Amino acid sequence: MFFRKKGKSGTRQNSRHGQLNPQGQAPKKTLHTSLEENIRSVREALGNSTDLVIRELGYGENGEVRQALLYTDGLADEKMIAQFVMDSAWLVSRPSAEPDRERTGEQRDLHARIRSFGSAGDMRRIADMDGLFNALLSGDAVILTEGHSEGCAAGMRAPNDRSVTEPTSESVVRGPREAFTETLRTNTALIRRKIKSPNLWMETKQIGEVTKTDVAIMFIRGIASDKVVEEVRLRLDRIRIDGILESGYIEELIQDETITPFPTMYNTERPDVIAAELLEGKVAIIVDGTPFVLVVPALFVSFIHAAEDYYHRADISSLIRLLRYIGMFISLLGPSLYIAITTFHQEMLPTDLLISLAAAREGVPFPAFIEALIMEVTFEILREAGIRMPRTIGPAVSVVGTLVIGQAAVEAGIVSSAMVIIVAITAISNFVFPSYSMANSFRMLRFFFMGLAAIFGLFGIIVGIVAMVLHLSSLRSFGIPYMSPFAPWSGSDQKDALIRAPWWAMLTRPRLIQRRNAVRQTYSPPKAKPRQ
Repeated sequence: MFFRKKGKSGTRQNSRHGQLNPQGQAPKKTLHTSLEENIRSVREALGNSTDLVIRELGYGENGEVRQALLYTDGLADEKMIAQFVMDSAWLVSRPSAEPDRERTGEQRDLHARIRSFGSAGDMRRIADMDGLFNALLSGDAVILTEGHSEGCAAGMRAPNDRSVTEPTSESVVRGPREAFTETLRTNTALIRRKIKSPNLWMETKQIGEVTKTDVAIMFIRGIASDKVVEEVRLRLDRIRIDGILESGYIEELIQDETITPFPTMYNTERPDVIAAELLEGKVAIIVDGTPFVLVVPALFVSFIHAAEDYYHRADISSLIRLLRYIGMFISLLGPSLYIAITTFHQEMLPTDLLISLAAAREGVPFPAFIEALIMEVTFEILREAGIRMPRTIGPAVSVVGTLVIGQAAVEAGIVSSAMVIIVAITAISNFVFPSYSMANSFRMLRFFFMGLAAIFGLFGIIVGIVAMVLHLSSLRSFGIPYMSPFAPWSGSDQKDALIRAPWWAMLTRPRLIQRRNAVRQTYSPPKAKPRQ
């Protein structure tokens, strides 16, 4: 190993001989003034790829100034290129009626070159090869000119993205029927349709040394916490990876806790949910190529709340939310409570129910824990197979397979009928989670509690619950306590925790997330008109 000498400023020296810049990266290669040299460099870098299209142009009175148009077939819209770039270049090739005597020759050439893109959108200059490849492989059209070490790029990306459709993982009875797509600009437009405010700011970064994936940060200035926004920027800037193909990459690379079964970043495919989270002071992270948008900071209650809770009346939404919490506990503790009671605490059951369970378990060769383990693993396999199978036969196979295997297992005496009922109720309760990531966490913890119940009975379940609550209370999501508003307790935020208060009562935003601009609304109750 060897160390380079530092300059006077304490940073690594930079030169054209491959030394590193202060960030430890190789210096950018500038464009050459020779058009042939630039084209040759592009061809060599892309390995003479067949989807690279190069068209030679010329402008001036006699076409003496050579230009080259470069774009990637399939990524750029050829109709737009023919309409805007080619026609504009032909117009520039005609002699001007009044020559511009105030500009020098080089300035007139550069002015004409930029004017050739005058009718195109998103026009920008390119000064190095990295910028050229970034524009070229993103679907933009690039024009290089003989004698100039700069180029021009214009947005000519083909509109081949998927249309906006109904959400598949977060369906609602009442509410918007639109979901994010795999295109970054479509997703940002869906959010801006919800929040028409100039304070909705967006910053875009490119992450991935090879994929150069666009990642956008969206927040509302004046509502979002400056500390949280800056922390998001710092964590994204620290990422050094070859490629980002989905928002799950970003989630694992910037989350607070890595050793935890609970997700500390919320993700959704609904624009209305993102808009609501932004209005509460949170930050959205949008990754190009995926319809799932990340939200930070994330709270435990956010994974239990559904978008539809805020579209119905408060009393109906509160009742449904309480049912959701009940289903959460059944999903977590259903099989473990059955194992603990039937194995260690039979005295807790009424005599008639105990006799009925004993008769149902007569002839079953396995203890309750092995019986529950067999059924849970079988159901998880069937559910995973139903997801991976073709959509036309997947649901039918999973439903029929569950019924047939469960009935055959009971008739064969491998499991009891009571265990089939417990596993079925537990599986159905797991689907009440609006968030699929939190549902997966409870699926994993269910086996942990089953083991505690088989060894220690109800005492093991109680110890496991205490350990889980302590672990949840220790988690942080970008500096915000994960279990707020329960731990630490916030009385004002209880209006949107276990139940949902009416909209006229929720005057402030969550206290721990946003303290600078806490007032959400001012409410004046309507006055009834006196009878005439």
